Amino acid sequence: MAGASVPAVTVFRPGRELNAAFHAEVVGPLLAGRAHSAALLGTCSDVLGYYTAVSTDHGWGPKLLVLVPAADVEGVRAVVDAGLPERFGGWPVRYGWDAEPVRHRVDVTTLGGWLRGHLGLDPREPMTPRDWLTVPQQALLEVTRGAVYADHDGELTRVRARLARFPPPVHRWVLACQWTRIAQEEAFVGRTAQVGDELGSRLVAARLVRELMRLAFLLAGRYWPYAKWFGTAFAELPLAARLRPALDRVLAADGFPAREDALVEAYGLVAAAHNAAGLTEPVDPAVRPFHGRGFRVLDAGRFAAATRAAVTDPWLLAQPPVGSVDQFADSTDALGAAAVARRLGAVFTP
Repeated sequence: MAGASVPAVTVFRPGRELNAAFHAEVVGPLLAGRAHSAALLGTCSDVLGYYTAVSTDHGWGPKLLVLVPAADVEGVRAVVDAGLPERFGGWPVRYGWDAEPVRHRVDVTTLGGWLRGHLGLDPREPMTPRDWLTVPQQALLEVTRGAVYADHDGELTRVRARLARFPPPVHRWVLACQWTRIAQEEAFVGRTAQVGDELGSRLVAARLVRELMRLAFLLAGRYWPYAKWFGTAFAELPLAARLRPALDRVLAADGFPAREDALVEAYGLVAAAHNAAGLTEPVDPAVRPFHGRGFRVLDAGRFAAATRAAVTDPWLLAQPPVGSVDQFADSTDALGAAAVARRLGAVFTP
């Protein structure tokens, strides 16, 4: 494959480290005296810091996002195109993979243009709750988690700080919707088991494991990434060390009694974490029987109601409890394209 020859240096360097050196030794000196920001942002998984040596088998090499004033874009592109070496750190500077053509990966544009292309909006302008709900969390991570190597006027840093967390009203509303998702299915693990549907019971339990993990992200005030790195990022959360053993037992259980016991333990942990976060009035964390059917649930709707009661924004309170696009959509093609994700905002009332 053109542009993908075996590198002269095969020792793996994390992308953040490789590109820090690439800016310091190559791109920065090329742009000496020119105002610019430079960062590792966007759809590359190494933006999140999760690449390993396995990742070097395709699409690997020096890459940077360079942001300049609009009047300087063409001039800086010309300087970069003419001045880049053939290799850096043992890797080709110009490379391609799959259907991607061979070219260098120093993308020069404006901050506003890049933000609008990546998020579907420019967050330096006022953002409504609807705006927040229609930008996928993975896209927010791709702006806020990457490495910044230069920021000539501090504007990129300010944008990242603004996007680092949901605003409190949006955060509480999304959290209420997450509790609602758990409330809607928590009884089905036992009900499916009652009718002998072991596969169905396992499936619902697995769905609840994901919802509880998502809840842990929200309680920590963090965004969750897409499926490839979801478990990896979950392991970094404050609650993960205590919650994961129970979730592992839910997934490994070979029958409903063991599955329910593990879920009850997980419910207790997330309920306690909810109360400790102080986002709502305290809610009784004890599980309870589901009517007279012989199995235990948290009755998570109580937590949803308490969280919703802490929301004061009238627009949010008028919406169906579907949450953000990450909660009600599960398609890579929908969440991976800013324009498509923004159109999903049609589910909300005006």
